[in-house]
Amino acid sequence: MVTIRDVAGKSGFSVTTVSMVLNQGTAADRISARTRTHIWKVARRLGYRPNLFARSLRSQRSHTIGVVVFDITDAYCTQILRGIENHLRPSGYFPIAADLQNDKSQFQRCVDLLLERRVEGFIAVANPVYLDTALLAEFAKRNIPAVAIGRELQRGPVSSIVVDNEAGTRQAIQHLYELGHSRIALIRGPRILVDSVQRWRGIENFAHDVGLKIDRNLVVEIQGRNSSYNEGCELTEELLRRNPNFTALVAFDDLTACAAIRALTKAGRRVPRDCSVVGFDDIPGSEFYNPPLTTVQQQLEMQGSLGAEIIEELIRASIEKRPVQAKHRKVSPKLIVRESTGLSPHA
Repeated sequence: MVTIRDVAGKSGFSVTTVSMVLNQGTAADRISARTRTHIWKVARRLGYRPNLFARSLRSQRSHTIGVVVFDITDAYCTQILRGIENHLRPSGYFPIAADLQNDKSQFQRCVDLLLERRVEGFIAVANPVYLDTALLAEFAKRNIPAVAIGRELQRGPVSSIVVDNEAGTRQAIQHLYELGHSRIALIRGPRILVDSVQRWRGIENFAHDVGLKIDRNLVVEIQGRNSSYNEGCELTEELLRRNPNFTALVAFDDLTACAAIRALTKAGRRVPRDCSVVGFDDIPGSEFYNPPLTTVQQQLEMQGSLGAEIIEELIRASIEKRPVQAKHRKVSPKLIVRESTGLSPHA
């Protein structure tokens, strides 16, 4: 490893002068621009890389952000993580990701490992079922800023970011209503999920506002702890057995929507000619499905970027000894209209 002493020997300047230049402290301003340029040229030629570990020991700062995700292979997590990384990269902070692999028993262990690495902030991408907010509150006691993405925390020391689920499903059913659909089938999310309650509220409120009748015989609910392709197919088949005359279907999420399209196609119902389908999430691949899926985009990368921005603000406030207050943001979803929706055949 090339050291500052090596750069000093090749550049002809003292170790102290080279150290001030390469560490880019305030003292470097007293050194001429010509000298600084020469030292940097030598450093780059030799392949010098700063010793971040040593720098952290001197400054008592790690410039790292801990990020816990419930499943790094889940498209929901990967898009948020990309937003976090894209925002942090220019500022010099480095995210350290820990994957729970959907095992809630690993949460405490991952948190402990990140604390041992002296992370300056913590972002938790909330599992739809599990997030120990009491454990997150421990960060506040240690003066470590923390943000939860995907779980609304209206009070307490932990900041939070969520999508406006109610507004999202309202956009979805309004889109179908404006296309002339009135017999709309609905696949609700698992009752255990907070998101399910909020998304159903958006549908009910819109129906009430415009006088749209919800046929309870055309409402089914995911029974597992989360959605699955197989259950999406089974629930759509159940709807077709109950009453096949519906002309549109709103699914809890994109995975269920894609399964619904499969089941409808298998039953001889063409999408969107015979039945329009709307999902929720805009996961990667939804635009390439057959047909491309109309869906509600959660703006996941934006949520990740916003989480990283809040963490930076809170860290800055902590360093400057300013009062640190939790911040709570709700991201507006966006309806993405593609080819899985069209005019009602009765319009």
